[in-house]
Amino acid sequence: MPGTIRCKLITPEAALLDDDVNYASVPAWDGLMGVQHGGAPLVAKLGIGELRFDFPDSHDAKGGSHSYFIEDGFLRFADNELTLLASNAIPVENLNETDCAAELQEAEARVVPGDAGDKLAQMDQITAARNRARTKLGLAKKFKGKGI
Repeated sequence: MPGTIRCKLITPEAALLDDDVNYASVPAWDGLMGVQHGGAPLVAKLGIGELRFDFPDSHDAKGGSHSYFIEDGFLRFADNELTLLASNAIPVENLNETDCAAELQEAEARVVPGDAGDKLAQMDQITAARNRARTKLGLAKKFKGKGI
């Protein structure tokens, strides 16, 4: 389809998407970036956040957006094809606000044990778990009742 890019979202468990999109908003490890038709080739590391795809209108249906919570992995964009290899990707409609709040509460309660061998590595893991849980909860609240 003219003006679109082919987009593939793949996790270790499944291929979640293989479709044409107008635009992709991608959380890279160092900030949010946009990808659209005609963009320069690139390879980037993924971060934690909302991955949003904007779909074109078709003769069958009106276009729209669909979002995923993603974390870690890599992306490659070349020749108007975007491939995202994510460690984890969850459609936002599958995020439950209550579960996400409980995950955040558990992550915030974690502390580095006094006898930990590598306290810095332990703190990094705790910080990552807190960031992950905060992001998931924010997305669950944002999309609550929206109906996708």
